[in-house]
Formats: sequence, structure tokens, C-alpha cells
Amino acid sequence: MSIVQIKETLLSRYQKEFSENRRFIVGIDGLGGAGKTTVAKELRHALELSNHEASIFHLDDHIVEAHKRYETGNDEWFEYYFLQWDIGLIETELFKKLHVNSGSITLPFYHSSTDTVITKPIHLAPSAIILIEGVFLQRKEWRRYIDFMIYIDCSHELRVERVLGRDLYLGDDQARLDKYKRRYWLAEDYYMDEVDPVGSADYIIK
Repeated sequence: MSIVQIKETLLSRYQKEFSENRRFIVGIDGLGGAGKTTVAKELRHALELSNHEASIFHLDDHIVEAHKRYETGNDEWFEYYFLQWDIGLIETELFKKLHVNSGSITLPFYHSSTDTVITKPIHLAPSAIILIEGVFLQRKEWRRYIDFMIYIDCSHELRVERVLGRDLYLGDDQARLDKYKRRYWLAEDYYMDEVDPVGSADYIIK
């Protein structure tokens, strides 16, 4: 993977489609452990070196409180895919406001230590390139707002190694594996089958 190559491809699209009336929105999609956050940070740095202002949104910053996504009576995979975020709120308060070039965007920020959400305003330059990274980013409610979609196609084996090594809060090795089998991987399978994120992306990182 070359961040420079990704940047140049992105900027080529940006120069063709940029409008002074709204920001240019870039999505960075991939399943758990694919490396989305790393790519987002490296891409922002590369864009800034090319004198383009860039801001990052991490979808995991904007999840809902635990009682809204755990023990709801639904299957765990369903809770993760459909209830982890307030899908409609993210569409209205983030994607739509980015499109109308709203000077201030107000979003909920989740604090895991207290299991609370605090709403904060975010101020963005009108001409900024916006990088949004997160799993399930190409779901039908959000995909149409994104101008350039990157998908990180990472092997299942490498992703398993990464997530099971980092998510220590889920318990010991077996507890983490069981949780991923019940909750996360089934939701990812649903996403791959229903949305085809690889086929819908503009740029694929292998």
C-alpha cells in the first residue's frame, strides 16, 4: 500500500468534483482490525503535506450507551450492526450537515469509562477534506454522501490476530474469541453479503 498513491488518486477525484459550496468527503471502510485508523492518520498527514486541510471523524467515537446496544433482546450481531450507532442521527447531524457546509456540526461523543454520551460542537473549515473512518461505512443510509470510498481488504487471519490481541477488556483469549464469533464476525458477514463493500468502493487497499 502506498499512501502517496492513495492521496494522488483521491486528489484527482477531488479536483474534478470539488465544489466551493461543500466539503469533499472521503470514507475509509474495512472490517474490524483492517487498519482504518492508521490509514486515516497517514492519509491526513499526506494531504496536509500537500497543503490540503483535512479532518478525521472516527465513527467509534459516536456510538450509543451500552444499554441501547447490549441485552436488547436481539441477537448480538444485530445489536452490533443496527444498534451500535444511532444511524439516523449520524446521517442527519454528520453526513447531511457536511453536505450543506454547516459551519458547526454537533455530535455525541461516547465515554467508555462512564458509559455516557456528551454532545459537543465541531467547527470545520468550509473547504476541508473530511476523512471518515469506521466499519459498516457503506451501509445504505450513509453511502450516498461519500465522494470517494476507500476499502481496506485485509485477510481474516491478520484481522483476528489484531483484534484478539488488542481487545483485552473482553476477557481472556477464549472469552474474546467467543465474543467475536457471536457478535462482531456475524455482523461483518451480514455486511459483506448485503452491501458488497468491496464492489462499491472507489479504491481498494489490499
